[in-house]
Amino acid sequence: MPEVDVMAEQLSTQTIEPPDRDYIQSLAKGLAVIEAFGAHRPTLTLSEAARLTGLSRAAARRVLITLERLGYCESDGRLFQLRPKVLNLGFAYLHGSGLSALAQPLMIELVNEVKESCSVAVLDGSDIVYVARVPTQHRIMTINLTLGSRLPAHLTSMGRVLLADLPAYQLETLLTNITPIERRTGYTMTEPQRLREEIQRVGQQGYAILDQELEPGLRSVAAPIRDASGRVIAGINIGVQASRYSLAQMQSKLLPSLQQCANEISRALGATQ
Repeated sequence: MPEVDVMAEQLSTQTIEPPDRDYIQSLAKGLAVIEAFGAHRPTLTLSEAARLTGLSRAAARRVLITLERLGYCESDGRLFQLRPKVLNLGFAYLHGSGLSALAQPLMIELVNEVKESCSVAVLDGSDIVYVARVPTQHRIMTINLTLGSRLPAHLTSMGRVLLADLPAYQLETLLTNITPIERRTGYTMTEPQRLREEIQRVGQQGYAILDQELEPGLRSVAAPIRDASGRVIAGINIGVQASRYSLAQMQSKLLPSLQQCANEISRALGATQ
């Protein structure tokens, strides 16, 4: 089942049986409809919106009309699509956290030094979400990564440094929910126990190097970004084409600069170590 369908179904389930009386069902329904749109579904009919969210046609229609009147979506009479105003919801998080504003100048310095692309992402459930990115002229992935792009956390170097900081029970729940693990390439780590051990190793060494597990020809190295409490709140990585860097070269040539950048961002966020 497509990832966005799962997310929408989870929200629709919550609207049927709210956990307490402070839970606003109409808000949950609206968010479920917004999340039903995606890169592979830029437009939705009323029937599709109802099916993906688990709402009745009448409820889905009321949500879509409300979103349209508020300027968050538009319709040609049959197809609905999101409008740029919906970006305000995401940018509110970016501006509120301060992470992107603090990280961007330091990321630019890093990219100018290593001549490779750099990204910052945060953990959202079992995915990472890109919140800052400085690309280079080298295209390293077949997909176009932008702010808000999502990737499975366990298949990314940034995801693994974030997962390594989770409490054991949260990590175990997440690994259980993604089993069986999809094999993206011949390098993909699909055995849950092996993945568990790798995430533990990442936590011990303080960085992650990923070798073509997400996409053939793509390697990346990531380091954690910490807040004032010492908690890992984001990951920062450098992505390269495998033909340009061996794993040993990534560790010796890229990792020190990346860790320095991560430490500077962490200190700007109030971290003391």
